[in-house]
Amino acid sequence: MIQSPGLLLTIVAFALVIGPLVFIHELGHYLAARWCGVKSETFSIGFGREIAGWTDRRGTRWKLGWLPLGGYVRFAGDMNAGSQPSADWLALPAAERQRTFQAKTVWQRAFIVIAGPAINFLAAILILAGFALAYGDSVTPPVVGATLPNSAAARAGLVPGDRIVALGGRAVDTFESMSRYVRIRPGETIRVDYVRKGVAASVPATIGVRHERDRFGNDYRMGVLGLSATAPVYREVGLLEAPVVAVRRTGQIVSMMVETIGQVVTGRRSVAELGGPLSIAKVSGEQITLGPEAFVFLIALVSINLGFINLLPVPMLDGGHLMFYAIEAVRRRPVGPEAQEWAYRGGLAAILALMLLVTFNDLDNLGLWRSLAGLIG
Repeated sequence: MIQSPGLLLTIVAFALVIGPLVFIHELGHYLAARWCGVKSETFSIGFGREIAGWTDRRGTRWKLGWLPLGGYVRFAGDMNAGSQPSADWLALPAAERQRTFQAKTVWQRAFIVIAGPAINFLAAILILAGFALAYGDSVTPPVVGATLPNSAAARAGLVPGDRIVALGGRAVDTFESMSRYVRIRPGETIRVDYVRKGVAASVPATIGVRHERDRFGNDYRMGVLGLSATAPVYREVGLLEAPVVAVRRTGQIVSMMVETIGQVVTGRRSVAELGGPLSIAKVSGEQITLGPEAFVFLIALVSINLGFINLLPVPMLDGGHLMFYAIEAVRRRPVGPEAQEWAYRGGLAAILALMLLVTFNDLDNLGLWRSLAGLIG
């Protein structure tokens, strides 16, 4: 087992992951606002008291906060959580009021809000496209190369040469897509549809459970069928095809996120597996020791996570704003300020509760509670 990275390297790695991704996320909001004619009063990386900053010629204050766990852009006239018109906003001169967020159409406001997550997805796609250009694309057909003794596949009667066409009713076209499906379903019973010598058949199989420990000592619970693949097919990827491959891989990652969240919500996966900033910091420190490729790939994954999470329809997040704008577009009038106020309070409470949960999980994964129990016992 490789020794874990030191605290300083972990902090530096975490800053190199989170800092640029938060910056480009907020830059997306900022650039979209400028394009729509909205003045940005503050562009902050981090929360809390300002530790450094400057004001540009447009009057925007660019600053660093002491708590580097996010950021924000405050637009002119944005005087409440729901960005609702207020008496102070109505008192502004007409020319100044036209440069505020509230003065824009619902479509312009939605564009400004969605630009943040969109640029995170774009950054990840550019990184994955670079990997596709550098290393090509590998596709392995969903054909059984061999089955491990006493594995789920062997008990189900699968034999070398069987072509898997669907798992749990979901079509699979590569061995990689089959592995992704199985990996996040340890212990579940599914139907395996396959073709053997031109004859279609199906059989139930209970996915096996394998506990894996990586080189840093982290434990993972993985689903496994007990199949080995046939030889992969490698091919070079050109400049025009690389973005297509990157978009496909991004879609696969998002699909796994959606399924994993669904498993947590339905109770099929423990909430103890949810991680927060401390987990990201720990993984950042570990990945940076593995080389630039592993670290840059982690940045792409975190960027996709940041874009995806912000699009969830939770008040206080970008997705919550978009939800209200969608309602406004249908009703032809905004949701009432009281309803929005209560929704944002609920959203804030939910986010704080989630942060408390994932921080508790992070501290548990770091062994703090076991250490305390040992001291007390």
